[in-house]
Amino acid sequence: MDIIIFGATGSIGQNALEVIRCQRESHSLRVKAITGNDNIDQLCKDAIEFKVERVVATNHKHMPELKDRLSSHGIEACAGTEAILETAQMKADWVLSAIIGFHGVPPTLEAIKYCKTVAIANKESLVCAGKIANDSAKMYGTTLLPVDSEHNAIFQCLQGEDINTVRKVILTASGGPFLNSSLREMENATLDQALAHPTWSMGKRISIDSATMFNKALELIEAKYFFNLSDSQLDVIIHPESIIHSMVSFHDNSILAQLGPHDMKCAIAYTMNYPDRNPLPLKEIDFAAQAKLTFEAADHNRFPALRLARWILKSDGSLGAVFNAAKEVALDRFISGEIRFLDMSRLVETVLMLPDITKLEHKIPESLDEVKSINGWVRRITKEIKLNDN
Repeated sequence: MDIIIFGATGSIGQNALEVIRCQRESHSLRVKAITGNDNIDQLCKDAIEFKVERVVATNHKHMPELKDRLSSHGIEACAGTEAILETAQMKADWVLSAIIGFHGVPPTLEAIKYCKTVAIANKESLVCAGKIANDSAKMYGTTLLPVDSEHNAIFQCLQGEDINTVRKVILTASGGPFLNSSLREMENATLDQALAHPTWSMGKRISIDSATMFNKALELIEAKYFFNLSDSQLDVIIHPESIIHSMVSFHDNSILAQLGPHDMKCAIAYTMNYPDRNPLPLKEIDFAAQAKLTFEAADHNRFPALRLARWILKSDGSLGAVFNAAKEVALDRFISGEIRFLDMSRLVETVLMLPDITKLEHKIPESLDEVKSINGWVRRITKEIKLNDN
């Protein structure tokens, strides 16, 4: 099986390569190409180890180092966004879309046209361009599989089930580092505190998105497009142990839940081997030692990103692209120290309430170029907005 990994040096990409290490001998897995951002040392090491055909760095400034380290190994070195798109056209049996943020949307949509299976870890692809992605997958006969642990869990629970019998899908959330914090504490939260996730080991941006629950908000919107669900069929519950990854409730009030260790290799391996299951050398859950699984309702006052997601779910237009663009700029402004922790959700809500933005509520984007235009426009607006208390 030929494989391409977009975002190979990130957390998801590295976990995927670890899965391939475990299974490549017995399952004839071959990594054709990998892409990465600024961790060139890791990118080159992985390229040499897996004997890939092509390596692509996002930034052209890395080309001299790539060529110097890879030319003797017969590996093609490339850089830039166009090279990333060309890599999607190489054709592969399984592609992992794991580039973080909006930058991952164009290669995901391009890979759908050329590759058999696209495993999506880039939430933004469906949040910003869900209809385009689904229509393209249908046109080209491409299978889209979810890598996020929550959506992967839902997908597993739905195997053999009629989607029309689903009453509700319940995504679980750990609650992040501020689960038991007061609004005052959250208001004054530092960057380091936001990065201290109690369960998952992730990159900076995803960790902060988890702390604000913008990550879960994106997952709600993503689930709408992955499973063709309505707003009333989507819910979130806090589950700090992160053992149950999601649940599906049916019309007969029975509930199926998918449980597993909090390790992304489980979801990645499932999509890589689908519809089969292959062994993974992970520690089995000891339920006696686990002792208990706890749940509590998600507080929309403390995590307003979830409330804002409901706004997007009830629309059928371009607000997903607006929501994501505003969120990404708000995140940048928090990281730089320009705004406070809770200001991120305030900023996104301010953008969503602008008259020119609300006009997009029922305007469905018809092309990637249109999505890009909205993304750029909203980013400019969000950078310029000054909040009253700042």
